[in-house]
Amino acid sequence: MTTPQQQIEQDLTAAMKAREKEKVSTLRMLLTAIKNERIKLGEEIDEATFLSLVQKSIKQRQDSIEQYRQGEREDLAAKEEQEAEILAAYLPPPVGEDEVRAAIEEFVATEGLVGVKGMGAVMKEMLARFSGRTDGGTINRIAREILTETD
Repeated sequence: MTTPQQQIEQDLTAAMKAREKEKVSTLRMLLTAIKNERIKLGEEIDEATFLSLVQKSIKQRQDSIEQYRQGEREDLAAKEEQEAEILAAYLPPPVGEDEVRAAIEEFVATEGLVGVKGMGAVMKEMLARFSGRTDGGTINRIAREILTETD
């Protein structure tokens, strides 16, 4: 089984052979982020850390896109969008809101949580379960809806 880093290195080699400049620079940036994180931790990174790095990189791109659009720099925004798409290929497929809602409802029912006081437990469990496949804002919104219904 190849690690995410090995997969990125293989993709980097293929991109270099195909002369895809944008992909090469994006993958090099991601490999550097992985290396820096590995040095910081003093050990190999796990799957969750890898997903976190990719999500962080995508979020940075999205913030840049927003800033470039405010500054009316569509050329730079398009470049950042392309980089975000390249990075998104390394994330697992996203889950739909229906699946998140079903998981939260099941968790709330099995744990017997009532009201907003159970929010911490729901967030902890769902962020662990859906790591890298949905964002915390979506989980928070759905959990708040469900927990206020049980109030």
